[in-house]
Amino acid sequence: MASTTTAPLWWRFIPFMAWLPNVTQRDLKADFLAGLTGAIVVLPQGVAFATIAGMPPEYGLYAGMIPAVIAALFGSSRHLVSGPTTAASIVLFSALSVYAEPGTADYVVLALTMTFIVGVLELALGLARMGALVNFISHSVIVGFTAGAAILIAAKQLKNFFGITMERGGHLHEILFQFVQQIPSINIYVTAVALITLLSGLAVKRWFPRFPYMIAAMLIGSAAAALLNSLFGAEVTQIKTVGALPQSLPPLSSPDFSFETFRNLAPSALAVTLFALTEAVSIGRSIAARSGDRIDGNQEFIGQGLSNIFGSFFSGYVATGSFNRSGLNYQSGARTQLAAVFAGLLLMLIVLAVAPLAAWLPNAAMAGILFMVAWGLVDFKEIRHILHSSHRETAVMAVTFFGALFLELELAIFAGILLSLVLYLERVSHPRILSRVPDPRLYKSAFSSDPDLPECPQLKILRIDGSLFFGSISHVQDEFERIREQAPEQKFLAIIGDGINFVDTSGAQALADEAQKRRRMGGDFFLIHVKEGLWDSLDRYGALDIIDPNHVFQSKTDAIHGIFQKLDHKVCERCDRRIFHECHEIPYRDE
Repeated sequence: MASTTTAPLWWRFIPFMAWLPNVTQRDLKADFLAGLTGAIVVLPQGVAFATIAGMPPEYGLYAGMIPAVIAALFGSSRHLVSGPTTAASIVLFSALSVYAEPGTADYVVLALTMTFIVGVLELALGLARMGALVNFISHSVIVGFTAGAAILIAAKQLKNFFGITMERGGHLHEILFQFVQQIPSINIYVTAVALITLLSGLAVKRWFPRFPYMIAAMLIGSAAAALLNSLFGAEVTQIKTVGALPQSLPPLSSPDFSFETFRNLAPSALAVTLFALTEAVSIGRSIAARSGDRIDGNQEFIGQGLSNIFGSFFSGYVATGSFNRSGLNYQSGARTQLAAVFAGLLLMLIVLAVAPLAAWLPNAAMAGILFMVAWGLVDFKEIRHILHSSHRETAVMAVTFFGALFLELELAIFAGILLSLVLYLERVSHPRILSRVPDPRLYKSAFSSDPDLPECPQLKILRIDGSLFFGSISHVQDEFERIREQAPEQKFLAIIGDGINFVDTSGAQALADEAQKRRRMGGDFFLIHVKEGLWDSLDRYGALDIIDPNHVFQSKTDAIHGIFQKLDHKVCERCDRRIFHECHEIPYRDE
């Protein structure tokens, strides 16, 4: 049975053949029950997410059908379930609402086109084995973006929650300004339905956690609307409903392949791709850590790419991994990827049965549900953790959060990613450089960085933790220069190299240059605890010949013994620090 990590390229397009033949009857039963649970849960979520995306409600359900099946068959996670998500939906709305009216035929075509482009990009990245790309997107970007997106979701639903008229789109401050102007026009009947939906959903979630709280909230909100209409009349309450959904399987569709459309959507598609892949792989890895599985990031890229390409031809908009449905899939006892396959197929049957009932679903109830969705997106625990743990990550989170509120969402994603990369590069460009001296309080006088301990007046010992490459060399050379100026009598320099992970041409040249400078001062240069990779790099770049292989030591004891022989023993005779064992071999002479 081939592994998707080591198998040839063509095997990546039939990864299901590695596990499908081993599925047992017991697995089928467990997967079917887990899939049925997931199909029921995605019903209200699909309608809600489609509303966020500006799509007709049925498209949120379509996005949970074919894409879920394809992603499960061609991905690597046993528990990841793909489909519409909150984040992808709101980014889609932000990107497309400037080109077409949400809900219209033109808007739907743009969404299908965006889905196709995203799928192609995901597939290309997977085939290019760029699965590690998501590792460079800081978790703080995700936390900040989802928190900002949550506020936007709630803000955009104010009109449905309170039954007022507001222009579509707009940034947060524009939405709030419009809302304040419309306060006198609030519809108390619509607001009552929204509040009943919201409070009932929260109550069910807290006291009846086993029951799908969104379905319960939908049913209670719809019943409340029907009751108000019967008591006061539909003309008075003016409670609008979602309307009956098409009672059909996903219809065939076609993206717009015109160059103009591709050019307009390409920047937003890249942002959606990066965010969707990060979401999917992060969720897959999170659940894999609990289940003991191993996730192949490249294969997940391929699975997500194919799911969106297929989805664009079956009326599905951008799909990615869903944390709620994936977590539920795992908790429901799913054993193989067939659980997600069953979820997609069973959703088709459920839609055929219940689609007409959406005519009773009020927009106000959907607004109440989306308020719950928005609240659940804000990870307060993680936000507090970031605020207290790192100023850098706090800055990344803040930029992404406020960017999501006041900029276009795709720009917020790019800004957060760019800042996180800049801060990462700034950090790795300043490797930690510590002075090291023997500490007599430690076992075998191990090296310590205690500044109160005395140093050898002739020898400076440094430890470098980090990579020596073109971006960090300036910092390292400045530190070498500062040490030479502050302690010119310490003509000998030893570098402990077990913290150096990587050296490029510039790094190797910097070490060779420092060796030559030390010799011109009348001292010398040494390396201690050199890794095999560091040795090979120095040798390949020609720096080892300048440093001298005989000046490279693999143990501290040998290094100190060898370096001590080269020190000026006349200085040692007058030195009262005696920090090395070898120092006691030289008689002390007090001037």
